[in-house]
Amino acid sequence: MAGMSTVAFIGLGIMGAPMAKHLVDAGHDVLGVNRSREPVERFVEAGGRDGGTVAEAVADADVVITMLPDSPDVTAVALGADGIYANAKKGALHIDCSTIRPDTARELAEAGASAGIRVVDAPVSGGEAGAKEAALSIMVGGSDDDVAAARPLLEKVGKTIVHVGPPGSGQTVKAANQLIVAGTLELVAEAIVFLEAHGVATEAALEVLGGGLAGSTVLARKGAGMLVREFSPGFRVDLHHKDLGIVTAAARERGVAIPLGAHVAQLVAALRAQGHGDLDHSALLKLVEQLSGRG
Repeated sequence: MAGMSTVAFIGLGIMGAPMAKHLVDAGHDVLGVNRSREPVERFVEAGGRDGGTVAEAVADADVVITMLPDSPDVTAVALGADGIYANAKKGALHIDCSTIRPDTARELAEAGASAGIRVVDAPVSGGEAGAKEAALSIMVGGSDDDVAAARPLLEKVGKTIVHVGPPGSGQTVKAANQLIVAGTLELVAEAIVFLEAHGVATEAALEVLGGGLAGSTVLARKGAGMLVREFSPGFRVDLHHKDLGIVTAAARERGVAIPLGAHVAQLVAALRAQGHGDLDHSALLKLVEQLSGRG
């Protein structure tokens, strides 16, 4: 989308707040909307505008970006009488950066088209650090023209922006991403407990592991915090639990077996059931310690 745009940004949480701030810094007129007031006030202090209600914020917006926790949240904000599609101007672009069900993303694209709103699904990966650094990986589903219109804005918040197919495709790729991340976190957790049990210098061990085939962004970004049991949320267990529900449902829908992924989904569910839903997903380490009799 050429030039500076008026952007309604709905959802100023851990990920949404820094993303919205990057758009402000790029010169866009950004109206922030959030369910609670404090994030909006912080956003105004950072140079954004208070968007008021969803209906008020989207009325004159060229672009609406949503960054919300789950499928029902996005559906409610998009389809309600006071929502995006009933109040945005014809031709506005809705970029949903939330992580939701692929079938929900397809339904939103159809509903948007009926209302004269262009819709792309653009879930992101990279966690809080990636959002703050404008280094997110963004997988985008939608028509060629709509994705092209979204790209200049997405480039202000991400480093890797890839059009992966028609509506819903971005969410399908994000589900695969969450499957890989959860599995990798579990194996990093197991490796750390294994190393500690043998009295190995774990910092040195993770350094050399990170330089070989076992190296990954998950290991690089989460390993050090896991060693010192620092689980302040960059991405909460609750949200990864939700995402793994999306993965398992989508896999079942197409008859795809994900035996390891399904097992990790159960481990994440167990960690959440123990009351750790607000911790970072790297807290899978706590469960491995417990299962090993070392917690």
